[in-house]
This record gives sequence, structure tokens and C-alpha cells, in this order.
Amino acid sequence: MSSTNNVISKINVGHYFEDFYLNQVIQHATPRTIGEGEAALYIALTGARQVLHSAETVAQSLGYKARPIDDLLAFHIAFGKTVPDISVNAVANLGYADVRFLQPVYAGDTIGTSSTVIGLKQNSNGKSGMVYVRSIAINQDQQAVFSWVRWVMVHKKVLTAAMPETAAPETVVPEKVVPEKVVPKLLSFVPVAELNIPSFLDASQFDTSNTGGSYLWDDYVVGERINHPAGMTISDTDHTLATKLYQNNARLHFDDVMMKTTAFGRRLMYGGHIISLCRALSHDGLENALSILAINAGTHCNPTFGDDTIYTWTEVLDKWEIANRSDVAALRLRMVGVKNQAADTLAGTHISNDGKQSYHPNVVLDLDYTVLMPRK
Repeated sequence: MSSTNNVISKINVGHYFEDFYLNQVIQHATPRTIGEGEAALYIALTGARQVLHSAETVAQSLGYKARPIDDLLAFHIAFGKTVPDISVNAVANLGYADVRFLQPVYAGDTIGTSSTVIGLKQNSNGKSGMVYVRSIAINQDQQAVFSWVRWVMVHKKVLTAAMPETAAPETVVPEKVVPEKVVPKLLSFVPVAELNIPSFLDASQFDTSNTGGSYLWDDYVVGERINHPAGMTISDTDHTLATKLYQNNARLHFDDVMMKTTAFGRRLMYGGHIISLCRALSHDGLENALSILAINAGTHCNPTFGDDTIYTWTEVLDKWEIANRSDVAALRLRMVGVKNQAADTLAGTHISNDGKQSYHPNVVLDLDYTVLMPRK
């Protein structure tokens, strides 16, 4: 009988911090064909009412071949492909930048994702480190549909392990110098000239009666704040089901036994789902925002748990005309998610703590993103 010491585990335990190295390319498993069932379930879990993703007739009147899958549903599914390799051993997913929505995704499309490690930084406690990756999702026609950067705090498996190498472990590099940290320089926002506007889109005859909102791009003012009135309480069952829909298998969202041993004491809600809830709640006052063009930056400021109630407000950061287009233009928005406190009861996102500014404990999301909206 062979000794159990000689048995090789067939379980993929994911990457720990010391398993990553700069310029590492990871092809993520399990491509996903997205169907109408996913779209219906997404509405059931978020209440999303964006008209482009709700009505086939409206989508076709704008030039789409069919109603596209909700931007965030498709993004979460593409993102979920990365979790087993990038963040299944994460302490937390901390932020996003340079997220580009490049092509509409339709029911029947198949999405696959790959990632490249672009930065590494070990934390001072030696127990974890920051991993920066740039990911790209493609459809069955090899067209890029999304690209994004995110950074994750990942546990170390061996606390005495050195910093990850800058090349693959099997590569022999004489006198290799291991950097203390490599933090990539990121765009503060996706420039208007680089936003992808479908060439077939024609919103010149856009009918606001389909959305219930009369305000178009011209009506918004830089600096204005919209306190969206509705709140949404989400149970552990709801956010767990949503995270399963995205095939995000990060244990901190599912394993209550494991999470009881952490400082949180319970499972965390997937931060991407918070983005979806806030986007759904922001419909009132932004009814005519057709689609998301980019996520410029994003921070999950504080954890969210089952039975929290989510509110949101939106600030208009900028307005951009689009070259050679008179029918649509872009709004750069800041979407702030708040838990257990109505949006209009909180003056700002930060508080003073011993002379230092930090996020208010009820602020859970601070997202800078760009949407496409018809013009008058």
C-alpha cells in the first residue's frame, strides 16, 4: 500500500500570492454561453430596469440585432471566470480601473477570459500581498467584449515565502533581481476618444416614453447630485444565488464555517453584485442611460453582508460630446453605494478620523463610470 505522503492532490487550490509572477498569462477555464434564462434571473435578483436590456423592440429600434445582455451581468460572468485562478484565496477584491465595454453581448454568445499579471506588492505584515491583473474577455468570434484591470489582496500560503519572481519559475535567469513592489500606473479615466460607441446605433428618434424619464444628456449639470430614493434589502440567499449565477467561487462568499474564523465572522457579499444593485437603484433619475461604456475606477469601501439595505446616490463628474455624433453623448458619473442609511441622509463619503479622512463606515461602494445617453 502506498503512503499517503506520496499521493498528489488533484484539487486545484488556486493561486496564493507567492504563486504569481509578473507578466504571467493565465487562460481561465470554463467558457460560458449566456442565455435568456440568465437575463431573467438577473432581473429577479437585482430589479434592473435599464430599457436597452429589457425590451427587444427598443433595442432593435436603436439598431441592435436583439436586446443585449445586461452590461453588468455579462461583465460579472466574464469576471467570474478569473476567480478560481486570481482571487479564490483573496482577502478581498479591492478595486477596478480601465474597465472597457467593447462589444455588446447577446443571448447565445460564449465568453472566455484570460488575465496577465501586471503588478505585485507584498503587504508589510508578510501574510498577504496585492496582485494586479489586466483581464480580457472574448466572444466566440474572437472579438474582445471587455477588458479591465483589478487588484486583489491575496493570502500567502507560506508566510516565510519570498516575493514572487518576475519570470516563470521554470525559467532560469542569472542574478535575477526580485523587486520589492511593482505597482502599475493606471489611467484615471477612459478618455472619451477611446470609448466604444456601436457604429450601428441610432438614437436620433429615441422615445423617452419607453423609460418613464424625460431627462436626456443635455439636462444634466456637472456637479449635480441625484439622491436615488429606493433602497433594497438583500438576503444571504439572494446574494449567494447571484454569485452562483456569475460562477464566482470565492470562498469568502459561500463558506460560513470558514468565515466564522475571520475578523468578519460571516460571509461577505460579492462586491460586484453591490455594483449591480446600485446600478439598478440608480435607474430613478438616470432612466435614459442606455449602456455602460467604461468603469474608470472603483473601490469597495466597506464590507456588505446579508440583510443589509443598499441605497445609492450619483454625482455628475463630467459631460462629453462624442465626435461626429449628434444623437448620443457620454456622462461620467460617480455612483456611491450606502448600506443601512438613506442616500439623502449622508452628506459625503468620507469622515475625519484623528485628522485623517477615511470612508464613512456605511459607504460600501465608490464607483466612477461612464454611460451613454441620448441627446435632445
